[in-house]
Amino acid sequence: MLGSRRDFLAATGVTLLGGLAGCAGAPIDGSDGGGGSGGNDTTTTVPPDGTTTTDSQDRPDDSDSLSGLEVGYETLAGGFTSPVDVAIPEAFDGTKRFVVDQPGRIWLHDESGLRSNPYLDITDRVVDVGGYDERGLLGLAFHPEFGDNGRLYLRYSAPSRSGTPSNYSHTFVLSELTVDPEATTVSADSERTLLEIPEPQSNHNAGAIVFGPDGYLYVAVGDGGGANDEGRGHVNDWYGAVTGGNGQDVTTNLLGSILRIDVDSEGGVSGNDDRPYGIPEDNPLVGRDGLDEQYAWGLRNPWRLSFDGEDCYVADVGQNAWEEVNLLQKGGNYGWNVREGAHCFRADDCPTETPGGDPLFDPVLEYPHGGNGPSGIAVIGGYVYRGDEIPALSDVYVFADWQAQGRLFAARPQKSRPWNITEIPIAERDDGGKYVLAFGRDPAGELYVCTSGNRRVSGASGTLNRLTSA
Repeated sequence: MLGSRRDFLAATGVTLLGGLAGCAGAPIDGSDGGGGSGGNDTTTTVPPDGTTTTDSQDRPDDSDSLSGLEVGYETLAGGFTSPVDVAIPEAFDGTKRFVVDQPGRIWLHDESGLRSNPYLDITDRVVDVGGYDERGLLGLAFHPEFGDNGRLYLRYSAPSRSGTPSNYSHTFVLSELTVDPEATTVSADSERTLLEIPEPQSNHNAGAIVFGPDGYLYVAVGDGGGANDEGRGHVNDWYGAVTGGNGQDVTTNLLGSILRIDVDSEGGVSGNDDRPYGIPEDNPLVGRDGLDEQYAWGLRNPWRLSFDGEDCYVADVGQNAWEEVNLLQKGGNYGWNVREGAHCFRADDCPTETPGGDPLFDPVLEYPHGGNGPSGIAVIGGYVYRGDEIPALSDVYVFADWQAQGRLFAARPQKSRPWNITEIPIAERDDGGKYVLAFGRDPAGELYVCTSGNRRVSGASGTLNRLTSA
């Protein structure tokens, strides 16, 4: 079981790779005149300057090696409404791919193809979604020991539950199911709710959940929605230039953060309360002024996070000007709503640290909402490529932007920041891949891309594709 394995790893110094290769995301739009996720709205301890010391950061910049590279799509399955996640558990050696469709269904794709009946259907527990909507079934993670314990985890938007104010949009739900690992269809009868968060607005829901190499579950939480991180449900923070600030507040709610919890225990820290999950004792705010679940904060809409060994990449959707990807750091503060990317937000000048002296971390890569070169309005975070199919992509972080007409971007980790970004053309892509919604990675390191030909949560143009050489 994971507990004994974690103890073994701690004793031996061996690093456990994450148990999930998955992708989560959702169509993103700026049509709300400033409140949307898009352009018209928005584990390693490091030294104070925000630089890291991992091996990948010490590599020279050889991004020119990506020049002229072209890749292709092998379409594995289609007919989805809005495929916003694909989880590929190691328990099946990458032979089973579980595609999350935003309205509330999970579909199994295996050697037989796409199964005709959904693997899991929770549409009766998810808010009704349609048209442009950022809510829905947004994330799926399989326990690292799923083959033995049958436990999987869901992240979805439910109608307002008890404890959510009547003028709020919905309730964020993180839950656990225990199922037969070999079944091709399962029910939600065993569902156990682990966490509920009141969501004031319908947007900025994030949705990614993933197990890290430490065996803990990492949960991405948006700032609550709206524009500027202010308004209904957005508390005041320490920065006076912009009112509101769930991203900078760590004491009132869990919004605008990456959480880290222990699903293999209960009772919070040391089993001292009634929480249905444990809190790692080394979480940065344990014993300090703040909420114990929070691992990092200062985020707007962290739309995808993925582990590559011990490095965790967190893509954060910007508001009006900049999109960013960060390397997750324990206790890291990524600046929202003081900064958007590495730039001051709604101010000509802004601090680079909190009043207590904690630094605001710069992203490892960023790109603008316009101009020459890579651009867009809503970053779709991806994965570092570790496969054999496309040797030129080895060690490269591959990602996209929702409104980049299906183009893919790549950045090779390097010591200086921000990293250089290269566009990777897709050979013979049709309009069915116009909108990239999410990425996934299998145990062999090959990448998968969830796409749609529709910017709304409707129709059946969604596809699951495997990235191939052109």
